Amino acid sequence: MEDRIENIKKQLHSQSYKLTPQREVTVRVLLEREQDHLSAEDVYLLVKDKAPEIGLATVYRTLELLTELKVVDKINFGDGVSRYDLRKEGAEHFHHHLVCVECGSVTEIEEDLLGDVEDIVESKFEFDVRDHRLTFHGVCKNCHN
Repeated sequence: MEDRIENIKKQLHSQSYKLTPQREVTVRVLLEREQDHLSAEDVYLLVKDKAPEIGLATVYRTLELLTELKVVDKINFGDGVSRYDLRKEGAEHFHHHLVCVECGSVTEIEEDLLGDVEDIVESKFEFDVRDHRLTFHGVCKNCHN
C-alpha cells in the first residue's frame, strides 16, 4: 500500500498539488476498500473513524480533486449514487463492470475489451478517444442459479 500512496503523491505533485494529511487518509480508505465502490458518504464515514476532525466537505473536495487528476474514477451504476473507484496503476483506460440487477453485486473486468471499437470510432468518426467506460447490467451467476 505504501508504494501506491507514494505513486499517488507523485501524481499529485506533478500537477502542483500536495498529498495533505486529509487527502492521504481519504486515499488510504480508498485503497483499503478498493473492491467496494464506495460513495462519498461511505468514504466520509470511514475517514471519520480514522480522523474525526476531517469534515464531509473536505472529503468531497478531495474526491473531486482525485477524480480531476484521474487518480480515481467517478462512476454511477444507475442507482443515482456516485461511487469512487481507484484507477489501476498504469491503466490506460477505466476498467469495466458487471452489475447484477438482482443482488447489486459489482464485478470488475480488468481486461480492456474495447481496443478494436476505439480504433473504429477514431477512424470512422475522426474522434480522438481519451477514455471509455463499459458497464453490463444483468444477472450474476449466483442469482441465476
